[in-house]
Parts: sequence; C-alpha cells; structure tokens
Amino acid sequence: MNALIEHIKKQTTGLSPVEALRHLADTYPGGVVFSTSFGWEDQVITHMIFANNIPIKVFTLETGRLFPETYYVWNRTLEMYGKPIHAYYPDAESLQQMVSAKGPNSFYESVDNRKECCHIRKIEPLKRALAGNQCWITGIRAEQSANRQFMSDVEWDEGNKLVKFHPIYGWDLDEVKQYIRENNVPYNTLHDRGFPSIGCAPCTRAVQPGEDFRAGRWWWEDQSKKECGLHSADVIDEETKELKPL
Repeated sequence: MNALIEHIKKQTTGLSPVEALRHLADTYPGGVVFSTSFGWEDQVITHMIFANNIPIKVFTLETGRLFPETYYVWNRTLEMYGKPIHAYYPDAESLQQMVSAKGPNSFYESVDNRKECCHIRKIEPLKRALAGNQCWITGIRAEQSANRQFMSDVEWDEGNKLVKFHPIYGWDLDEVKQYIRENNVPYNTLHDRGFPSIGCAPCTRAVQPGEDFRAGRWWWEDQSKKECGLHSADVIDEETKELKPL
C-alpha cells in the first residue's frame, strides 16, 4: 500500500484542497466519503464539497449525546446547502445492553467503560459508514494534538482498508477561521466559548488559556491520550472490543 499512498501524494501535492478533493472524487467515483462532526475544520471541508458540487458523500456519527449547538449547526448546514448529510446511529441492541447494565454515564467510571461507550456510539457506526468505500476524507490538522503531528495528509487506514486524506492538514487555526469568515460558513458557537474540539456533551468541556487543544476531551483521564479510536493507528479487536496496536 505504500506505493499507492506515495502515488496519491504525488498526484495531490501542489493542489488546493478543493482541487485535491475533486481529483480523489474522479479517481474513486462513488467511493469517497467525508465524516463531519460539525466543528470548524469539518464545516470548512463541507463547504468545499457542497459549494463546488464535488461528488463526495458527507456523513456524521449521531451518537445520541451531542450538544444542542451541534444539532443547530447541523440543521443550518442542511438549510444553507440543500444537500444531504447521512447520519449513522449506534446499534440499538448494543446500546440498550450497555446502558441497562451500567447506566447512562458509565464512561466516567473507568477507561474501559469509556472505550466501550466510544466503540458502540462511534467506532462501530463508523465502520458501517466506511464499508465499501475507497477513500475517507477528514478534517484532521497537524497542530490539533501531539499524536496528529506524526501523521501525514495522505495515509493508509489498515483497520478500515482504505485511503485517508486530510485536505487541510497543514492549515493553522487562523486559516480555518479566516475561511469561515470569508465564505460565511455556519459554525458551532461553542467554539466562541472555549471549545476548540467538540464531541459528545458529557465528554467535552471548554479549555482554559494555555491548555492543550484537546484538554477538554475526556478531561478526567490521562492527558496524553486524547483519541477515541476514530483516527488511531490501532484497530479494534472485534471479540474483545479493545484497541490493539497494528
């Protein structure tokens, strides 16, 4: 797969994000998807796709625990562009079993419980959303966390067996904000209240001045591990539901 990744890198180097997205959509017709959680970065990419009529399917993971502000910007995005955003929900039976056995807030009690909740609400629905596709577009930027600085704008996702492309990987936050202002892109107002990274409401808080970008995610856990597994270099063991290294 290294040869494939290097080929895509050469094909996309020097292209603007919109040009790169068009190239990938032409390379993998009907096989490119973009996952949005309605944060700053994702709204930028959604605008690029929708405003330029690029044939890339946009989807989101509806965990059932999102902020009201997130639902608002989701609806505003639908109204503005008039294009569908496909929602993937947790498996009802798995979710019912977890909540019945452990309660609605078991994720605060242990790392294992939190990973179980993330797996049911996010990882498993993501696998369904990605199944059968060839390229996954994300809003990852290098400066978002230390873990992400060691990534690349083009990667091979072994767990999901597809190419991952991060069109604004090298952008800084000022560039993201400028794009939103210049293009009148709807965005989540929680960003204005100290939320640089927005996930499920019970697991996200505002960050304080000087804190890391992702300090507001799962703040009760080890501060060095701020990923839920969606963009981890790990894969899920389908029997144990545990993350394990590749």
